[in-house]
Amino acid sequence: MAGETISLPPMTLRVMLADDHALVRGGLRALLEAEPDIEVVGEADTAAGAVEMAGETQPDLVVLDVNLPDGSGVEACRQIRDKWDNIQVVMLTAFADEQAFVDAVAAGALGFVLKRTKASDLLSAVRKAAAGETLLDSELKDQIFSRAHAGRDSDPLLAELSPQERKILSRIADGKTNREIAAEMYLAQKTVKNYVSNLLRKLQMNNRAEAAAYAARLEALRESDE
Repeated sequence: MAGETISLPPMTLRVMLADDHALVRGGLRALLEAEPDIEVVGEADTAAGAVEMAGETQPDLVVLDVNLPDGSGVEACRQIRDKWDNIQVVMLTAFADEQAFVDAVAAGALGFVLKRTKASDLLSAVRKAAAGETLLDSELKDQIFSRAHAGRDSDPLLAELSPQERKILSRIADGKTNREIAAEMYLAQKTVKNYVSNLLRKLQMNNRAEAAAYAARLEALRESDE
């Protein structure tokens, strides 16, 4: 009928879980599937199984344990992102580990979710990651590169960025999308996209997650000097 508004069903977020502990997977599944807009489409308990299951189910997001019986979850993340760049990955870990974080973002993960994270924060992280937003857990953010004191006054990469690019880098570290950055800085989304591309090139980085980790390092060093 002309003029009639058609109500479309909400999009369902498809999530896959990979952890070698059945109790952890079961708890995550129960938590996620209690949400009307989230569906768990598969589970795996090994690194190889995670890659295979990701290919079979094509989820929007994989929640992937860092340590799996047959290998590294980080390497499984790299394989998943190399084969299917439409699938986002978040690493799941019991401990805030600086080196694992750096390795994971280099492999294409958007960040970490700690196993002790509150349910509401975990659900928020899952939704943000599925939308492509970088995650920086506050505990991990405080630790990233905090021990790197040598050479703190000389940062040739940062010196390459314009003041506007530095502002955008700071907002990337806060997990903001291009749309959010554009609204906050009164810029067009296309302009922000161009700035992001330029700053990634200048920083010699491949993705926003790497840039966010770099920005977190700078922030941690500044805080340690105060």
